[in-house]
Amino acid sequence: MGAGSGHSNAELVRRLFGLAWRYRLRCVRVLGIQLLLLTMGLFGLSFTGVGIDYIRQIVGHAASSAAPPAPVRVLHMGLPAGMHPMAVLAVLGGLILLLSAMRAVLNYVYAVQVNILVQQNLVVDLRAEIYDKLQRLSFRFFDANTTGSIITRVTGDVQSVRMFVDQVLIQSVIMAISLTVYAVYMASLSPGLTLACLATTPVLWALAALFSRKIQPEYAENRNLVERMVQYLAESVQGAAVVKGFGREDENRARFEELNRRVLTQQYSIFWWVSLFSPTAGFLTRINTAVLLGYGGYLVAAGRLPLGAGLVVFAGLLDQFAGQVNNVASIVNSVQQSLIGATRVFEILDAPIDVRSPPDAVRRPRMDGAVRLENVSFEYGLLEPVLKDINLEVKPGECVAVLGATGSGKSVLMSLIPRFYDVTAGRILVDGIDVRRLHLDDLRRNIGTVFQESFLFSNTVAANIAFGHPDATQAQIERAARIAAAHDFIMALPKGYETVLGESGNSLSGGQRQRLAIARAVLLEPAILLLDDPTAAIDSSTEHEIFEALDRAIAGRTTFIVAHRLSTLRRADLIIVLENGRIVQRGTHAELISVPGPYLHVASLQLVDGRELQEPAGRGSP
Repeated sequence: MGAGSGHSNAELVRRLFGLAWRYRLRCVRVLGIQLLLLTMGLFGLSFTGVGIDYIRQIVGHAASSAAPPAPVRVLHMGLPAGMHPMAVLAVLGGLILLLSAMRAVLNYVYAVQVNILVQQNLVVDLRAEIYDKLQRLSFRFFDANTTGSIITRVTGDVQSVRMFVDQVLIQSVIMAISLTVYAVYMASLSPGLTLACLATTPVLWALAALFSRKIQPEYAENRNLVERMVQYLAESVQGAAVVKGFGREDENRARFEELNRRVLTQQYSIFWWVSLFSPTAGFLTRINTAVLLGYGGYLVAAGRLPLGAGLVVFAGLLDQFAGQVNNVASIVNSVQQSLIGATRVFEILDAPIDVRSPPDAVRRPRMDGAVRLENVSFEYGLLEPVLKDINLEVKPGECVAVLGATGSGKSVLMSLIPRFYDVTAGRILVDGIDVRRLHLDDLRRNIGTVFQESFLFSNTVAANIAFGHPDATQAQIERAARIAAAHDFIMALPKGYETVLGESGNSLSGGQRQRLAIARAVLLEPAILLLDDPTAAIDSSTEHEIFEALDRAIAGRTTFIVAHRLSTLRRADLIIVLENGRIVQRGTHAELISVPGPYLHVASLQLVDGRELQEPAGRGSP
């Protein structure tokens, strides 16, 4: 079986052939160039052999005063019969040089064609295909796979798949053709010598099969170790502030060195097998050379094989044959890397898209924002349900606050409305239509989302605000920024809206990042707004600014807001309290504050001198 996959090696190879078939015309062109190179090499070798025999004829003629040799009968080149021997040798030498020059040019063309085929076409196309698939996968896939794993597959594993085309498929075809041509040519010169010199070839193939079985699990383990190292590196970079804040630099450095050393140690095992196979193959091919000198020399001495056009050409063919056979180690090595890489790449390409628009999807470019949850339950795989029998009806324009302890299902509830996940039981309706029947693009473009930790891209401020609506005008962008109370601080930046933010917007404060996230959501003019605890990581002085932005953002929109602070909860028309995935309380702030329960307990923790924190009253406040 392929490492870690449900595909056999035969199935993986079949799919890799299918991938290469997309580029069959370029592959045929590359193989055609190689056939020309092979033909020119054979002609050059033949001319060399004829030249050697001709020189022997000249030497023999000079010693015996016999008739001058007639190379034209051998070459069929139409050379004048009385041509001076040095002129004949000059023609032969010139032909050999011409063929060498043509081979040099063709080798350059071959290298360019392979680079265009593999690097500029296959790699780019395959990466684009994987990225496209990643955009269509649901959150379940990203929950199950680490960032380091995904990055490694899109980069390193794609390169491993590339190796199958240029270092396995093309090289294998070239090797098969070359070995056949060389063997036939050698057999035409001397069948007996050919059999004697190639007797060790079956042994070499058996060693190649053994090498293949031994090396595949080694490459699988190597890929896993590299993935762990990349994941740790990514986490260390993302969590640099935490590492430095807790003074863990030395420990992290030691941990990374350990992971790095494991990769190196495991690679030693691969190198050991490769280093063992290559010289063994080389030794077997050298045996052929010894047979050639002994048996071939005897045939020449007995007059049964010419020296130049026979033994020398045969030696050249055998050397080329041995060179191709020695490529077996490289090809087998590349095959195993390709299979491991293909396994991991196909895992992404084969991953089921469990959240998609149905074929007969209902199109609703603009929605009113009425939301109803009917007996909604959700679970991850075979784990305990995260949400159980949730029933809730929200009218257009209403604001619902969601309160609950960590793990109670608040964020999951928010994720089900835009179909980041699909419910496992029950249904969610927007404007009376099951969200699973709505076109996914229409649904999500009518929902604006602001997460607790707002992610910003390394782009301009304007581009970040317009991320969900890239065709927005400058006026629309500025209007959204004003609603989010972000316009003033944006204009204070060095280049205003054209200021390029650093990675994740780290050059901005937490409050500024949140206001940009609110502006990004508001720009869509969404009917529904989802706010996942947007003030959790904000200090009290910044919180007032965020509240102003939120008050303007939620006006006229159906809003779901995860919150823990009374200052936020009091703004809601309805508050629901979750415990263990169930709604245990619902009502307004005034209703819930007056009855025992989880809400009153949370509110009591936020009282000062027996009085509720004096925050601006919202739509749900008494």
